[in-house]
Amino acid sequence: MPRNLEPLDLGIQIPYHFRCPISLELMQDPVTVCTGQTYDRASIESWVSIGNNTTCPVTRAPLSDFTLIPNHTLRRLIQEWCVANRSNGVERIPTPKQPADPTSVRALLSQASATSGTHVSVRSRAAALRRLRGFARDSDKNRVLIAAHNATAVLIMILFSETTSSELVSESLALLVMLPITEPNQLVSISSDPGRVEFLTRLLFDSSIETRVNAAALIEIVTTGTKSEDPKGTFSNYESVFEGVLDLLRNPISSRRALKIGIKALFSLCSAKQTRHLAINAGAPEILIDRLAADFDRCDTERALATVELLCRTPEGCAAFGEHALTVPLLVKTILRVSDRATEYAAGALLAICTEEERWREEAAGAGVVVQLLLMVQSECTERAKKKAQKLLKLLRDSWPDYNNHNSSFANSDDFACSQVVPF
Repeated sequence: MPRNLEPLDLGIQIPYHFRCPISLELMQDPVTVCTGQTYDRASIESWVSIGNNTTCPVTRAPLSDFTLIPNHTLRRLIQEWCVANRSNGVERIPTPKQPADPTSVRALLSQASATSGTHVSVRSRAAALRRLRGFARDSDKNRVLIAAHNATAVLIMILFSETTSSELVSESLALLVMLPITEPNQLVSISSDPGRVEFLTRLLFDSSIETRVNAAALIEIVTTGTKSEDPKGTFSNYESVFEGVLDLLRNPISSRRALKIGIKALFSLCSAKQTRHLAINAGAPEILIDRLAADFDRCDTERALATVELLCRTPEGCAAFGEHALTVPLLVKTILRVSDRATEYAAGALLAICTEEERWREEAAGAGVVVQLLLMVQSECTERAKKKAQKLLKLLRDSWPDYNNHNSSFANSDDFACSQVVPF
């Protein structure tokens, strides 16, 4: 229940005409339907969404159309009532932002896509894109409405047009990454076109940090949404793609959004086998470990560890991570501390690194990995994680002789039996 309704349990009486006839709660965004009856916007929209789109809930009269007219007078009266009852703990309802309507969306898209030969200026086109972005920022419903008007195709056309100004590029890109791109052909039209990939790569080094972040966001959307590895492989021709994405993670003043999009883009790019060597050459191992040791949140930590494990599927990746002084102790410390997913990825990366060289097995044992792995085997983490732990325990036997000499029966127990490990 919204906070401003909590005091009602203490006896505050809401005026009857302030309550929504459907929810019986204080209206936040009162709107009037064609029958003259007023409802809270969320309630009447929910009523219609479940199939009751032919009758008015109160009057039972037919709804000849579903135009919702904001009742500004009633909303202001409700706000005044909230202010008058502030001492009783009632909070003033905010003035709602009006949702986008199809007519406005069509007009703005038409204005934004006008060609240079028309009377519409670049400034007017950019203003239309900013207005659409404002709508998109307000709600999921607005984003769905805008996308339903073929907006992604229009924005892709604007973004990659040879005559598009830098202002239109930044505005169209910012709006495009906010919308769902559900048409596979649109994704492929970007990922399979070397010219478009090269253009996105250049945007990763734009003077505007917002444009750089949005370019990385679009790269992540395209590579994630492309099922086949062939179009993804187009990015393997551009090592600078990885340099640009990694720069978002390397930058000490990167915003939380930049870090989140940077690691999402890097993980998506590394999902294609043929691109992983580019990430390694661009310095991904060092940057990932340094960031993991600093300021990733839980979701970003999981994605970063998944990327580490992906890169460790190559010998050069294992070597690069193994040579970093923090890699092994950090991975050991991560086990059972962040999440089940993080534990699985950390164990997988350790297994790959320790398989490569004995010195890294000894380093892992010295960092206390044995106890962590034994706890993993007995925990409720995933079966894949347990299999990796069992494999790594068997691999590490030679690195902890005290257990072998004094606890040989324990060392040969079922905890160390290695089931078939899920392939990396």
